[in-house]
Formats: sequence, structure tokens, C-alpha cells
Amino acid sequence: MRPTRATALVLATMVALAGCGATEVPAAQVTVAPDMTRAKIAPPAPVPPPAPEPEPRPDPRWPLTGIRTDKVAKRPAVAVKIENSAASRPHTGLHRADIVWEQVVEGGISRFVAVYHSDLPRRVGPVRSVRPMDPATVAPLHGILAASGGQPPFLRAVRATGTQLLTMDDGDRGFERSSSRPAPHNVYGDVRAFARQADRRRTEPPPAQLAYAEQRADGTARSRGKRAREADVRLSRAQRTTWTWNGKDQAYRRSDDGRASMSSGKRVTARNVLLLSVRVTSTGYRDPSGAAVPKTELVGKGEGRLLGGGRSIKVTWSKKGAKAPLRLRLARGGEVLLEPGRTWIELVPRDDGSWRVS
Repeated sequence: MRPTRATALVLATMVALAGCGATEVPAAQVTVAPDMTRAKIAPPAPVPPPAPEPEPRPDPRWPLTGIRTDKVAKRPAVAVKIENSAASRPHTGLHRADIVWEQVVEGGISRFVAVYHSDLPRRVGPVRSVRPMDPATVAPLHGILAASGGQPPFLRAVRATGTQLLTMDDGDRGFERSSSRPAPHNVYGDVRAFARQADRRRTEPPPAQLAYAEQRADGTARSRGKRAREADVRLSRAQRTTWTWNGKDQAYRRSDDGRASMSSGKRVTARNVLLLSVRVTSTGYRDPSGAAVPKTELVGKGEGRLLGGGRSIKVTWSKKGAKAPLRLRLARGGEVLLEPGRTWIELVPRDDGSWRVS
């Protein structure tokens, strides 16, 4: 069979392309149209763009301290009401809390709300009863509050915020009395036992309560504040708290009424110390001894001072409701970042309390 004229033309074209270095365009292909009258060169197939690199995932951090960790445990925060009268010292397990609130109660003495999440000691105390300012303190945690007991209106107020309440008076597990101290200063609690009693609504870590810098050097007080080697805090005539900077620890060391604060044989320290000026009102209730029970008003706003890294800076604070978290801003506006680590919050009565930072 003799080749047609069109076929001969195609063959001639292919020979010409081969002689002219067609291998320089390997992606092109030579095809013959169905009517065999002309040749087509197909364009190279489009190359898809490279897939974008995944965003680096931030290192997990404990929500109540801002400290890096391999994994954040899926458990609630456990707040424990701890006594701070002279008869209660030295404390047990207090130095291991992520955040501690100090508040004035009847008679001018102070008590703590110690919040545990990253570290759950088996023994803390002495544990005492609920006070009227506790609901607004613990509600933003969506966790557990453990206490020896309390007056019914104060207990109802805690439960009304959605906080799970565990008390020795109700027979909840994790409480015990020590024979080494007289009652009522001898109740101790197992934080792990408290955490194991979490109900079904408390299976996740608590939300962050404060904003933390990624590095110590980026903490607002350290990076922008003035030198602050000591904070002399007078909560009342009955309670003087002192925080003294220690460069070796890179933390502030606590003293109660001029004596070193100890917990389980260790000095109590804090990476951040937050001083808040608060209003204190009368509840109209009295404790079993007949002393009037005050209430620290946490819902509102006021002035404060943040200490960190041996320096301090003025701040303002606000809290819109019992369940709302505490918010901090610089006195002239701007975000406040704490250093990663343990934080103590001093609720200083606006009328008869004071602090001096030097």
C-alpha cells in the first residue's frame, strides 16, 4: 500500500524535529489529527504547586502557670481552702499550688484558696471552711473546691456558680484529721483523691486565668517595671505578709509576720506576686466565736501592682462577674504578661490595708 501525501508530510516533520534536538522539550508529545492532515504538539501537563508546610504547633503549657509540658493532663483544677492563723503554721503542700489567693477573714487573720492542677500533692492543709468571697474566686476555674465545711449560705453560693463542692462535713473522700495538732487546725486533704471525685462535667483542664509570657524575660514586670526587692503587704492589724526577691531562686520568698513561710519543709516562693486593692464589706454573718464575717468584693475593678523578676509595675484589674476571669491591664493601657511559674494574689483591703514596694 502506497503512503498518502499527508502521511509523508507527518513523517518528514518528525524527522525534522528529531534532527533539531526535540529531546530538549521532553514534555511535549506529537500527535496526529484524526483526519491525518496535520500534526499537533500537546503542551506539558501543569505541575501542581508544592503543598504548604504545616504551621508549627505551639508547645503545650499548663494553663494555670504557663510552664511548658509534654502533655496537659485532662483533669479539673482543684482549689483547697487553707488556714493561715499562727496555729496553722507551718503548712503542708501549700508551696506546690499553681495559684494561691490570700484573703482577709474574721478577726483580721488571712486564709488561702490554693489552686492545684499541674501538681497534685497527696497531703495539703490545714483545711478550713468556705468564706463568702470564695464563689467569685473559684467559679472561673469550672473545677472543684474542697473545704472542711461552712455556713449554709456560703456553701449554696459556691454550688450556684457551678463549682463542684467537696466537704468533710458531707463525708466526701480525701479528708483526714491529724493527731499532731488540736482541732480545728488538724484537717488535711488529699488533692489526688479530690480530683478523682470530679463529676462528668469536669473532664477537661481549666481555662487559663492569667496571661503568661513565653519566656521569663518577656514578663511585663521584668521587662518594663522598676526595681522591686521587697513588698511589705499589710492585710490587717493581724496579718503582715512580706515578699522578698531572691536572685538564686529567681522568685520572691514569703514571710508571715516577719517569719519565713514554710510548707512541707520548703520555703514558700512565687514567681509572680500580684497585689490587688479590693473593697471589703460586711456580710452580717458571724463565725462560731461571734466575730463578724467580712467579704472581699472581687466583682468590680481597681488598682494593683505586679511583681516579677525583681521588678514591679502598676496595673489595673477588673472582673465583670463571679464566673468571669480576672483581667489585668497596664495603668496606661496595654496587655499584662506574667512570668511562667507559680503566682500568689494578695487581696488587700482598700480601706485599712496597704502595701509598700521597695
